[in-house]
Parts: sequence; structure tokens; C-alpha cells
Amino acid sequence: MKLKQSPGDFLVEELTDVRPGNGGSFAFYRLDKTGWTTPDALQIIGRRWNIPWQRLNYGGMKDRHATTVQYITIFGGPRRDLEQERIHLTFLGQVAEPYSSREIKANRFTIAVRSLSPDDEARIATSAGEVERAGYPNYFDDQRFGSVTPDGQFVARKMILGQFEDALKQAIAGEYEFDKAPAKKEKQALLDHWGDWPACRAKLERGHARSLVCYLADHPTDFKGAVARLRPELQGLYLSAYQSDIWNRTLAKWLQAHFAAESLGSIQLHRGPLPVPTLSSPDWESLILPLPSARLKPEADAPWLPQLEEVLAEEGLTLAQMKIKGMDRPYFSKGERLACVRPTGWSCNGDTDDLNRGRRKLTLRFELPRGSYATMLVKRITSLELP
Repeated sequence: MKLKQSPGDFLVEELTDVRPGNGGSFAFYRLDKTGWTTPDALQIIGRRWNIPWQRLNYGGMKDRHATTVQYITIFGGPRRDLEQERIHLTFLGQVAEPYSSREIKANRFTIAVRSLSPDDEARIATSAGEVERAGYPNYFDDQRFGSVTPDGQFVARKMILGQFEDALKQAIAGEYEFDKAPAKKEKQALLDHWGDWPACRAKLERGHARSLVCYLADHPTDFKGAVARLRPELQGLYLSAYQSDIWNRTLAKWLQAHFAAESLGSIQLHRGPLPVPTLSSPDWESLILPLPSARLKPEADAPWLPQLEEVLAEEGLTLAQMKIKGMDRPYFSKGERLACVRPTGWSCNGDTDDLNRGRRKLTLRFELPRGSYATMLVKRITSLELP
């Protein structure tokens, strides 16, 4: 079985009702990209046009390992297109407000699953039928956790605990799976000269890490101040990763408490296995879990509260501690998320695999609410492990 064998095997398109015109302070663009995360693509656009990050807005993160279509706005942005390696930005008009996740109606996916045997094809079709009937858990998938170390260390947890030097070190010098040679060289220089900020400064090229090192050269012990100067999009990624992990584990514990063991399969993430129901349940399908933060004030009888408190206890934290003490920003998002999601516009068509001789291919087409991961659905129907 093969996923993402070719760039066209995983397509995702943002659906929105935004209709740009001629007026408004924000230029509205369609962003087509392949092989880039959304922040990386926006960083390239900002550098190309010499536009600070704060003027760029987007609605959702899109997978690096996919061909994606999404929309962005730039305050006072150029009224023209931009072409860069595997990035194409098309100017569509002007709007009065910055684009955000609120403008995303849904995401439409077309995914090819290749190199299947007839038995694989039949099994996936059966699992797809279960998802149509019962939905699947709305977990955050592996893409959310790219900043987590192999041993499970979160930058945000260190920030909560006031361990700002460790947080900064992980943020700017920690190993990242997709680091290219220049980034690896920069991080090694940081590790080699950590604490000797003038020496670090001399070894680094101009850029974000060097700007933080320059700050530390003048304020050698103010690691909180350096963390506060991390780019806002990075701060957001670190906090959302930790918040999402706690949310996932809370849902996992709730499912284990409300389903018999024989009604639960498992799905494997880099962070470990998570339970997946194989049957429908009204309680599960109507369950809404909040994003954990200190601003959350739950009712004592909230159905998910025992599981959330259990997860936080495992972290050595309480809900009131889910904030960065002494800093107004960044802060954990406040909101809620459906526990169960069901795809719409579903189709699952089999054909001969044109890239793998003698094998079969399934093409899946469906739409999901914003924030739901198609990769989780694919894992659910292709890699479900029953006890």
C-alpha cells in the first residue's frame, strides 16, 4: 500500500465564500503550492516582496506532502501574481478584512491510495463504509506536532513551567525532520556556542535566530524576553502543538471510558496509538471538547472534565496553569472542536494502478470541516488495527 507516491496523489482545496472586488485594504490571493508548509510558503512570499509577516493572513495550515490550494490576504499587497519554486500566488482582487479560518467553509480532498491487492481494496471499502455510518475521531494528526522532540518534549510546556532558556534552545536549535543543510549548520553553531552570544552572533547569517542572539548579547539572561521575540507564527505553532496533544489524549481517554474494548480499534501516530470506535454512539457523535486553556471555566459536571483533568495531572499541571505566566502573548486559543467527524460528498472508486503494475488504486473524494485532518481519515480506513 502506498500513499503520496506522486505529487498529484494528495490534493486539498480550501472552499470559501469570499468574493473579492476592487475595494478594500487587503489584497486577496489564491496560493497553490507543493512541498511546502503554509508558514514556509508565506515566509518565501514575504521575503520576495519584502513584506513583514504581520501583514500576511491565512485561514488554515496545509500539508507539506500534498498539492494544496488555499487563500491568503496581504495588507496593502501587490496587485500581481508571484511564481516561485512549487509556489504560485494568483492575485484575485481586494477585500475589506484579513482572511482567517472563519472564512473556510470546508476542505475538499482527492486522495489516491496505490499498490493495493484485491483484499486491500475490499478491506478499505469496508472500513470506508464504517466511517460513513459512524464517523471517525477528530484527532489532530502528526503534522501538528512537527516541533515536538523525538522524546516528546514540547516547547510550550517549558514555557508554561518558566523554563525559558530550554524553550528557546529547543525552538531555535532543536532538530527538525525537514531541516536543510543551512538550517542544520546554523543550529550546530548555536549548540556549539550556546551562552557565548557574541561568538554565536559571529557564526550566524542574518535572520531570525541571529536577531534573537543579538538580543541576548545585550541581555544575556533574559530568556523570557528572547522567547517573547520569537516570530508570532512560531509561538502559535508551539502552543497549538501542546494544546492539541492534550486534546487528543483527552478524547482518547473519553473513548476508552465510554466504549467496550471490543468496540475499539487503534490508529498509529508518531506520538503513539489512539483508540478508534468501530461502532456509532449518540454520545460520541454529539460530543464537543474544548481546547484546554486557563481561560476555560468548565461546569463541574462537564462530561469530558474527568478525562481532561487526568491528562493534565499526567503533565503535572492544572487547567489554571495552561498559560504563559508573565506574558500577555502568546496565549492558548479558546474554542471547541467536534469529537466525531463524518465526511460529506464521499466517493471511493477503484481502478488499475497506473504506477504499480498488477496492483489496484483507490481514489477517495470527500469534504471535511475546517480543521479536520484527511490524513487521519486515510489512516482510519487503511491502517485500523483491531484487538
